[in-house]
Parts: sequence; structure tokens; C-alpha cells
Amino acid sequence: MTWDEKIKDFEIFLRFERDFSENTLDAYIRDIRKLRDYALNDLEGVSPQTITYDNIQEYIFQLSKQKFSERSQARWISSIKAFFKFLLEEEVREDNPSALLEGPKLGLYLPDTLTLADIEKIIVAVDKNTDLGKRNHCIIEVLYGCGLRVSELIDIKISNINFKESYIKINGKGNKSRFVPLAQYTAKLLKEYINEVRSKVKVNKKHEDTLFLNSRGTSMSRVIVFIIIKEITDKAGISKKISPHTFRHSFATHLLQNGADLRFIQEMLGHSSITTTGIYTHLKTEELRDVILNFHPRNNNFVE
Repeated sequence: MTWDEKIKDFEIFLRFERDFSENTLDAYIRDIRKLRDYALNDLEGVSPQTITYDNIQEYIFQLSKQKFSERSQARWISSIKAFFKFLLEEEVREDNPSALLEGPKLGLYLPDTLTLADIEKIIVAVDKNTDLGKRNHCIIEVLYGCGLRVSELIDIKISNINFKESYIKINGKGNKSRFVPLAQYTAKLLKEYINEVRSKVKVNKKHEDTLFLNSRGTSMSRVIVFIIIKEITDKAGISKKISPHTFRHSFATHLLQNGADLRFIQEMLGHSSITTTGIYTHLKTEELRDVILNFHPRNNNFVE
């Protein structure tokens, strides 16, 4: 029984029984293939049935020396543990060599965010005199104005945009649908893009309902959206590390700063748990500290 056979079985299990999203599935399978390569090249062809805890621990140690982030290391361990738990349940193995693995302790992950001034700089940097620029402007405004994941952005269907009721139906992680409010400004840009830019593109029949198209008339890839964002933010002179997800973080942060309820933000982001959304409250920490220092009666009454 080979690594490739068991990895394929694991992939089917994650896809159909665990209902993993494509992105998470790809990450898990990529992680296990790296372990496979290590077993075949560095451990003289050790199989998934015979690899040991010590082998896996040494593999993780070698990877950790390559200065990968703690979050990446945590995901490797999560992938490996899931794989060997699967093999145990399938009775491919009688033990789980990954059971004692421990991931790095992760602190609070503070997402990068953009200020309103940063957003304006980025928008100004877009060349809106070209059709390509108008499309890219619209992409940025939808990412920021609706708080979407990049995978959700490239999958938007025109038929799911309700301009009359001002919302977009979004198909999120795990095929869960949600309705995201559409601001008038964002709706105006979308109408202009559809009528003045997209209408000029020769659309591939399979993508007649896809909102954002590339020059070939097909849906855009995640990679090209990343490239577009990088080029525009570099041009804008933004020194922060920016990705499409940064606009989603900024969307949530700015809503919270302006008084939006965390539960509503959770709904708009499509988070299944309020704990995930709660990460954005870190931005209030400094403000809260100042309020306590300046206004709390105990602090005001304290005399050295």
C-alpha cells in the first residue's frame, strides 16, 4: 500500500465526508505529500504503515528550522494528525504515530488592517481610465465594501446580486450561503462595471453568470487577484503586507470601530463561531486602556 494510494483515499474522505473547502483540502493534501517526499527520500522509502513517531518528529524539526511561521507549523501538525487518525480508523495502522505531536503555542493572531487613508491611497492608485482599471477598482471596492474572501469574490454570480433589495447572495465556506448588504456606492460601481466594462468582454458560455471576468471571458483566479492587489498597493506606496484578505479584515475592523454589533459582523463575514469574529476586538484594546486610565473612578482617585 503506497503513500499515493492512502493520500488519495484521505483526499476523498476530506472532500466527501468532512466537506472540506477546496482551499483547506489543498493545504492538507499538500502537507501530507511533503511528508511522503521526506519518507521516500530521507527515510529510505518508509511507508505510511511503518513510519514512526520519531520519524515524524524529526521531519517537523527539520521543517521548523526553515523559518516557517508558527501558524504554518501548527497546520502541518493538524494535517499529519488528521491523516494518521484516518489511517487508524481505516485499520491501515494499529497505532497512531502522530498522537503525541504537539503544535506550537499560538498567541493571538492580529490581522493586518488598512486605515481609511490607506484605502483612499489604494483607490487613487488605480487607473480608472481603462476598462481593466475600472474592473480592478470594482474588485477592491467589493472586497472592502462587502468583506468577502477572495474565493467568494471570484465566485460571485450576477444572478445573486439583488440591486433592488441591496444585497448579494454569497456562497461561503462549506457551501453555506449568506446575504451581504450592498452599499449604494458599491452597487453603483457594480452596475457601471457590468454595463460599461463587462458588456464589452466576449464571455465564455460557461461563465455567462460570473461577475468578474478575465480577458478570456472566464472567471478570475485567486492568484491573479493577489497579483492585482500587490501591484496596486505597491503603486500606492503602502508598506504593509497586503492581500485580498486584508480588505476583509479592514471591513470588519472599521465596522467595529464605528459601533457595529459583533454578532452582525459575524453574520456578514460568514463566521460559524463568534470566537472567530472576536479577534477584531483587539483593535479596541488601546481605546479601552485610555478610557480606563482617563475615566475610571479608581484611577482618578488614586494618589501616590
